Amino acid sequence: MSVAATEGRAEGRSRRVGGWVALAVAVLAAGFVVVLASRDPAVDRVTDSPLLGKPAPGLAGETLDGAAFDLGDRRGRWVLVNFFAPWCVPCIQEHPDLVSFSRRHLQAGDAEVVSVVFDDVKGTREFFAREGGEWPVVVDPNGAVALDWAVAKVPESFLVDPNGFVVSRITTGVTSDGLDRLLEQAKAMAAGVAEEAAP
Repeated sequence: MSVAATEGRAEGRSRRVGGWVALAVAVLAAGFVVVLASRDPAVDRVTDSPLLGKPAPGLAGETLDGAAFDLGDRRGRWVLVNFFAPWCVPCIQEHPDLVSFSRRHLQAGDAEVVSVVFDDVKGTREFFAREGGEWPVVVDPNGAVALDWAVAKVPESFLVDPNGFVVSRITTGVTSDGLDRLLEQAKAMAAGVAEEAAP
């Protein structure tokens, strides 16, 4: 067989292999796009925070309706601290779930929600009047509370236990069911710790 024929065969084989590789890459890319397009939006994402396991930073101030609020007064119950802005799309999307969670747990008397807003107070007041939400909304005019809580962007929520310690940080929005699961897990963990500490 001539050198030219051998080189021609090798080149043809190389083209076929290259074609199969290109096809495989295209199939994998298409599958990846389908997975990304069909999966649920990222919600209830529990993420790390330097605050976890530590006493919650101070959260005191005036609410939208002019009342005084102090997180320290909420000892003895679970509190979901939600950082919010009325122009934030994920904040708007999670709001009905926060309303549902708040109603259920206020009736049960075991947990409550508090929101913190540091931008567009007028828009926030209008939003809550329109969309509901019967919980305190603390005004943080200079963003100091958000800085103390190391909030990267809204929405972010923190679950604070009855002793005032931060047990979870949730980013990218919440769902009512996801919050219920998180609360039940935190309660179970707290009960386990209490049992171990008992004499």
